[in-house]
Amino acid sequence: MTYCLLDPEPVTEVDEEMVSDVDLNNTLTDEEREEILSELTKLEEDISTLRQVLASKEKHHSELKAKLGITPLIEFKQNFNRSWYDMQTSTAYKKTSETLSTAGQKTSAAFTTLGTAISRKFGDMRNSPSFKSFEEKVECTVSNIKTKVGSQGGGGSFEEVLSSAAHASAQETPSNNMSESSDHERTC
Repeated sequence: MTYCLLDPEPVTEVDEEMVSDVDLNNTLTDEEREEILSELTKLEEDISTLRQVLASKEKHHSELKAKLGITPLIEFKQNFNRSWYDMQTSTAYKKTSETLSTAGQKTSAAFTTLGTAISRKFGDMRNSPSFKSFEEKVECTVSNIKTKVGSQGGGGSFEEVLSSAAHASAQETPSNNMSESSDHERTC
């Protein structure tokens, strides 16, 4: 008797008769061997016959489809459409579609909220005294340019007029005084 390390029970020796039943190659008689070879040959012939029958039926199948006008392309389209329909009616597709729809709605709402907030900030910024002062300076500069271009009558180039207007605007001191009333307009 031998002992296995993991098994507390001893391993018993195997009978030689049991081994000979399992090992068929060594114990086959010539008669049994011939019988098995004969059966194997018959099976191979049957397989060959079935392949020929299958090929004949596939050819007949193709001929019938051709008579009906069913081309491989039409068949592919039908299979694709059927698969697409099956996929769209599946539970996984429906859940994914619903999830994406909900996500799209939430994203749209978030962008709307963001756009509203940005609009409000720009409105607040435009009404601020700093922006009003900047706006007045731009209006003053544009007015100066129009006046100088109109009064010089071609005496100077546009670049010269723009440069002199920018120089005149730079000499003015910026005023960001909060106490300044909004209906008081500065003169250029």
